Amino acid sequence: MITQSKKRILQCMELFASLGNIRARSQFGGYSLSANRVMFALISDGELYLRASHETEQYFCEQGMERLIYRKRGMAVLLRYFKVSKAQWEKPRALRQMAMLSLRGMQGDIDRRKNNEAGRLKDLPNLTLALERMLWEVGIENSDDLRLQGACVTYEKLCAVKKDLSINILMALEGAILGFHEAALPMASRELLTQWYNHQQEQLEQQRQNTHNVAAS
Repeated sequence: MITQSKKRILQCMELFASLGNIRARSQFGGYSLSANRVMFALISDGELYLRASHETEQYFCEQGMERLIYRKRGMAVLLRYFKVSKAQWEKPRALRQMAMLSLRGMQGDIDRRKNNEAGRLKDLPNLTLALERMLWEVGIENSDDLRLQGACVTYEKLCAVKKDLSINILMALEGAILGFHEAALPMASRELLTQWYNHQQEQLEQQRQNTHNVAAS
């Protein structure tokens, strides 16, 4: 796979040369691609994944592109990178244009962060003032903190201070991170979060049962 990835890097350097100075570096067990030091893509197991922004994510989904999933300690983490298919490789001009969209989207994100460093949580989709205050209680003070922690870790922290939070809170957090209203969260995200939530509930029930058995013995 390393050889395949390196071959793909060379292919990308040639195809995307017009975007700027293309460089590759190790990241997420694969390689990141940047143009003039702005990262816009990943290469993993010989496959190219383009980074989506808030503006392009829906477009990439409509193209039927597969989202990259990163597994951390057994937990699936949805990344905002989408796999380039064989059919798309056969249309280099269109693929170059998609890479340009990724690059512009990443540059836009960088510019927005510079202009609005560590934005208010309540300014994100789905997050009310009450939920913002709950997040402050667990040490998540701004939008950057939330994105760094991720929806699942944040939900676990919230559950530590407030019991029986519904799965809707988990969906709302993911939507806030990805830029979606909770009801419009992509189905792939919703399914993975539901699986994670159900697994957590099963573990809690098992812990309760074990505690009951110990108390009864």
